[in-house]
Amino acid sequence: MVGERATTEITQTDNSQGFNKLKQDAKDGGKIAGDAKKALEKKTGKKISTNKNYLDAPENKKRLK
Repeated sequence: MVGERATTEITQTDNSQGFNKLKQDAKDGGKIAGDAKKALEKKTGKKISTNKNYLDAPENKKRLK
């Protein structure tokens, strides 16, 4: 969620147009999310993604809130 939001904000702020610019924005947003994950893991000493909280297969049904 952090990566998607960061990418959206970067794209809107820069008013990005075109495939190459949007691709770079997506890479930048992913880096922000990756850096945040690494910082959290370093701070807590725990892994964020583990085999216990990882979904092997996507959910078949969409959940409504």
